[in-house]
Amino acid sequence: MNYREINSSVIDGWVDDGWEWGMPISHETYVKATQGEWHVVLTPTKSVPSEWFPPFTGCKILGLAAGGGQQMPIFAALGAKCTVMDYSQRQLDSELTVATQEGYSINIVKADMTQRFPFEDASFDVIFHPVSNCYIEEVLPVWHECHRVLKTGGLLIAGMGNGINYIFDEGETTLKTPLPFNPLRDHRLYQECMENDLGIQFSHTLDEQIGGQLKAGFMLTDLYEDTNGSGRLHEYHVPTYIATRAIKR
Repeated sequence: MNYREINSSVIDGWVDDGWEWGMPISHETYVKATQGEWHVVLTPTKSVPSEWFPPFTGCKILGLAAGGGQQMPIFAALGAKCTVMDYSQRQLDSELTVATQEGYSINIVKADMTQRFPFEDASFDVIFHPVSNCYIEEVLPVWHECHRVLKTGGLLIAGMGNGINYIFDEGETTLKTPLPFNPLRDHRLYQECMENDLGIQFSHTLDEQIGGQLKAGFMLTDLYEDTNGSGRLHEYHVPTYIATRAIKR
């Protein structure tokens, strides 16, 4: 298997084991969203500002690597026309479960985001992309595809890691691994990832993450940082994630 197939299989297993990012929202949460009471996250703890979004009614939203039945149901409850693309079948199963339970339509697509997206140019008003670039080696091609499938004036709303988590040991007390973290270029890291059921993960710089969006033709309009939500780095308020809002010019 290539590393993306490995990651798809590993994430399927995490979902089966109760992974927090694979647990679909409750019926009560969905109902509250239909009544205007809602929030979504791109990173572990902070809610995405509601003003980052355009009006939802009729808005065409692509949830990129956003399976799990957590954000797309909220957008559907608010009146958006949703498509979710993910490479984990279990994450997509969660999307179907919520859609069936709540009776809304969603386009569910299993696809590898390192390849050309299976959508026409200018298909979407918004791309919502929670933290997931850590599972692919090259980020820039993803930003180019996001730019292609968004309409002019469309929004890319994305969460990403800044790489700091990969430096430390599990207890977050000792510097362990120099950056970049790339198991495909380090056999020891590859074995460690496989033995610990981590999938094949990669650190990415802000040059790749934010600079890549700019290179792809986006204009950055806002951002915020976030922590892990728990652990020693969180206790010391160390930002480990960033969320960005960018517009296709």
